[in-house]
Amino acid sequence: MAAPMELYCWSGGWGLPSVDLDSLAVLTYARFTGAPLKVHKITNPWQSPSGTLPALRTSHGEVISVPHKIITHLRKEKYNADYDLSARQGADTLAFMSLLEEKLLPVLIHTFWVDTKNYVEVTRKWYAEAIPFPLNFFLPGRMQRQFMERLQLLCGEHKWGCLGWELYQEARECLTLLSQRLGSQKFFFGDAPASLDAFVFGYLALLLQAKLPSGKLQAHLRGLQNLCAYCTHILSLYFPWDGADVPLARQTPVGPETEEEPYRRRNQILSVLAGLAAMVGYALLSGIVSIQRATPARAPSTQSLSIAEEDEDE
Repeated sequence: MAAPMELYCWSGGWGLPSVDLDSLAVLTYARFTGAPLKVHKITNPWQSPSGTLPALRTSHGEVISVPHKIITHLRKEKYNADYDLSARQGADTLAFMSLLEEKLLPVLIHTFWVDTKNYVEVTRKWYAEAIPFPLNFFLPGRMQRQFMERLQLLCGEHKWGCLGWELYQEARECLTLLSQRLGSQKFFFGDAPASLDAFVFGYLALLLQAKLPSGKLQAHLRGLQNLCAYCTHILSLYFPWDGADVPLARQTPVGPETEEEPYRRRNQILSVLAGLAAMVGYALLSGIVSIQRATPARAPSTQSLSIAEEDEDE
């Protein structure tokens, strides 16, 4: 008997089954098609077989880590949400997918990972609380750099500072176009969801649900009532229990792969010691903490250590 397909994705928060755009799109497509996946919602990408999230381990042991390729594999396994689409609807799907990636995705990345207030108060806060210690000290910053590199690729040679307003305007126009295309339908192609719905929901639900202190595009989306109702409908119909899936910080995974208690305790202690050693080493090397020998003025025979500490302003 073939092993079940396993999907590794970021865990949930903000009332969503996942806080990651790509993970959310793949999860939604799997729910649309009823694909029999064993889902692992985790907060440490290093627990994924590819080291990234989302990732799919197929029944043959192959690992796929690109969202579009994951969906392509599910289609090959006969879980195809686009099976009943006409040729014209298939062409519309490709056109709207291109529109989403070109007009909406760059602004979403900027909103969550580049905008300072949103990143500090929402994005980094969630990941720092969810990712286990000591990885939470550096993984959010590493992820931010990766998203900024992705943003540069999407924007081409243009600099964000010069075209920021223009890109936000195009993103608002994209949302308005999606609203007009959806109209009063349940889904973009009628009464049944398709792959386009999975990606649109992944893009919009994240923007709609997060409590952003700087939410220019979010305010425009909330003014489009049919798109808001669309996201609420999918969330309640396909993820009725997942909305409250908010991970606890430093949560220990439970399941067949969980280590036995003595080894788990040992690994926790070693992780803490390694994290403390890394933090102390970083503090010494960066000059945050310096150790100096001072020659006493009144007691020449007594040696003292003075430790000068400087506050690190994030």
